[in-house]
Amino acid sequence: MATAVLDQPVLRFRKVSNLAYTPTRGSELAAGYDLYSSVDCVVKVGGRTLINTDIQIALPPGCYGRIAPRSGLTLKHGIDVGAGVVDQDYRGNIMVVLFNFGDEDFHVKRGDRIAQLICERIFIPSLKECQTLDETKRGANGYGSTGV
Repeated sequence: MATAVLDQPVLRFRKVSNLAYTPTRGSELAAGYDLYSSVDCVVKVGGRTLINTDIQIALPPGCYGRIAPRSGLTLKHGIDVGAGVVDQDYRGNIMVVLFNFGDEDFHVKRGDRIAQLICERIFIPSLKECQTLDETKRGANGYGSTGV
């Protein structure tokens, strides 16, 4: 059952060309807005490509935008997204970096859904340099130290 949200924040957007598509959500409770390619291009096997969406956004206060992969593209074609942070004060064209980890070149057509934009709340703490930090049980144990 859907939950009503009071005082829902607004994600404002602007199309910068007639090649742009309005971001959409796949369902009522989808976490992200699908982003569409405004160009035809090819992401070569093992390569990466920067793709225009031809939209600009103004994020709600206290949020940043995270550009995330679309699960179907990842599962079916080995396509992933990189460099996916949109700062609240950025007003340029939203671009998407696609990586091709698949076995074939990936052809993107104008109007294809290539990624999703998720608005996430952000906490920006002040920064303080210290000579020591508090000890923890884990300490400096990193990658794989808590199990597989």
